[in-house]
Amino acid sequence: MSVEVKAISETEYDEWYLLWQGYLTFYEASLPDEVSENNWRRFFDDNEPVGAFGAYVDGVLVGFVHYIYHRTNWAINDICYLQDLFALPEMRGKGVGRALIEAVFAIARENGCKKVYWQTQNKNKTARRLYDRMANDEGFMIYEKTI
Repeated sequence: MSVEVKAISETEYDEWYLLWQGYLTFYEASLPDEVSENNWRRFFDDNEPVGAFGAYVDGVLVGFVHYIYHRTNWAINDICYLQDLFALPEMRGKGVGRALIEAVFAIARENGCKKVYWQTQNKNKTARRLYDRMANDEGFMIYEKTI
């Protein structure tokens, strides 16, 4: 099976939206459609520091990754946050996630970033097996407060 990774096209909203809903369901979350539509617009706005790649098998979108560049007080150049990564359940373990992460590494490198980082839930053991092979667990906990 060959996985092709490329920037998602503006014409693929419906395909992306179905995967996005699968991602939200996986994390037991839901968002208003206006948030999804806003995300989509940002992916194609040159003034936004966000991007999205799709993973394709036989021309069919089977996964996506979203990433965000942002400043840091620890370096001169921006760093890249890999925010969302999803592959259809039947595509997991077949190189889709790895290909999407590698694409983010490449675009971040092209844009002068020295670091890509991301997070996942502790219970996401399938993803963590991949992430443990691709990056280092730096030992930080994530704290969050809804305001």
